[in-house]
Amino acid sequence: MTMSRREVIKMGLAAGTALSIPSTLRAKTAPGAAQPVHMVIGGFLSIFDPMFTTTNPTAYHGLAVFDTLFSLNSKGIPQPQMVGNFAISDDKKTYTFELRDGLNFHDDSPVTAADCVASIRRWGQVHPGGQLLMERATDISSKDDKTFTITLKEPLGSLLDILATTSAPLPFIMRESDAKRPATEQVTSSIGSGPFKFNQDLAKPGASFAYDKNEKYVPRSEPADGYAGGKVVNVDRVIWDNIADPQTAFAALQSGEIDFVEAPPPDMLPVIESDPNLKLKVLNKSGDVYFMRLNSLQKPFDNVKARQAMLHLIDQEAFLRVMSPDPQYARTITSLFGNTTPYSNDENTGWFKKGGDPEKAKQLFNEAGYAGEKVVVLQATDVQRFNDAALLVATALQKIGINAELAPSDWGGIGKRRTNKGPVDERGWSIFISSWDDFSIGDPLFSSFVLANGDKAWYGWPKNDEFEALRNSWADVGSLEQRQALARKMQAVWWNFVGAVFLGETISPVAHRKALTNLLEVPSGLLCMWNMQKV
Repeated sequence: MTMSRREVIKMGLAAGTALSIPSTLRAKTAPGAAQPVHMVIGGFLSIFDPMFTTTNPTAYHGLAVFDTLFSLNSKGIPQPQMVGNFAISDDKKTYTFELRDGLNFHDDSPVTAADCVASIRRWGQVHPGGQLLMERATDISSKDDKTFTITLKEPLGSLLDILATTSAPLPFIMRESDAKRPATEQVTSSIGSGPFKFNQDLAKPGASFAYDKNEKYVPRSEPADGYAGGKVVNVDRVIWDNIADPQTAFAALQSGEIDFVEAPPPDMLPVIESDPNLKLKVLNKSGDVYFMRLNSLQKPFDNVKARQAMLHLIDQEAFLRVMSPDPQYARTITSLFGNTTPYSNDENTGWFKKGGDPEKAKQLFNEAGYAGEKVVVLQATDVQRFNDAALLVATALQKIGINAELAPSDWGGIGKRRTNKGPVDERGWSIFISSWDDFSIGDPLFSSFVLANGDKAWYGWPKNDEFEALRNSWADVGSLEQRQALARKMQAVWWNFVGAVFLGETISPVAHRKALTNLLEVPSGLLCMWNMQKV
């Protein structure tokens, strides 16, 4: 009898599980005690301040520990979360917000309007929607312990959408003492008012982090719906285990020592589907857009022709065959506004070609005056799709004579290194791989990804004044048709200066044991841990 590769892998993993699973996963709970939920997320937590970075692990941490004034439901509609009541003045310029009862931080201090004001102001330093709010606001101030107002120069119809954004960094409410720090200075404590408490005593950096149910959290009365509604926690503890090797994580899932894997190995999906104890589920139906970010401040990508070269170099279908081999979970993407949003369009996408065009890429590098400068590609070894994409990018560059070099580290290390604006010989970088959910990428008010304002932009720091003028006008365009027309103009400019290069889009299922139920479907790619139950 001839066995397939998948059958061999499945048998090997099942037989070798006891040997391959890290010892840190064993014997964490005394017999008879409530069993924690063990999760493996994509990447690992290294930054705890959710205003300081846009990495997913930090955003997940923020959703667990902190809370927001408004949240999006499963249809993407803003709903009150920490806010109990709000009112809008007749001239649409003054919003008054009253906090709901029962809000307390984990140190038992009450959440006050002053905490909210300080948090909004700090968030407004780093988020594009927050920056717009701060530009339009004449005053943000507390009126009493539970009430604060936002007064605007002119109406801003998208204000509630801005406060409910799921595009990181989210406007989490911190203690005033923490929120008064500049957004460029990390807050190191994790004292929020959210449904989980960060268990500092069980923290094992590099190995695991634990989140305990906040017994004093008062959820809203509405049913959970997307990120909105009642954040009811049905488990006593959730532990994030750092298992960088995806095959080891899969083996732990099969054995029952892990309950949830956010990014299962793509070639293991058929095996998971055939396992009676496991289940695949798509929580984020909008999909994830994978892209390269190019450092526009340093050679060679400070030259627009070198950035344009990368558009022609990439064969999206080849990348998807590696990152997501099952075609039902993969699709190419050419629109800046995603595949699933009302603003998706085909303006200025003539660069897209099946198989790519390496000769055109080589020609454009020559026109850019490329002189053999080292191109450093950051390689996230603990996120399989990022790792695979980095290998493919470096290989494609080397094939056309570019001096490309991989810089391997875990995702936490890349989250720190990509803040460096210096040259590669001073631990700078040229390219990193990341992803952004299709839902969030489609709205330029909220997505840091589309900023093109130089030093104030997201990592890579592209600058294009024409694009920024168009983006800034988005908030004042009323109808869907007008925004669709504006989206076409913005996309035409974007692909000329090349703010990023798309690698493809995946619709990524999570894998979990069937004993773990009630996982929430969400409108974007951020993972939330409330509502789930473990049988």
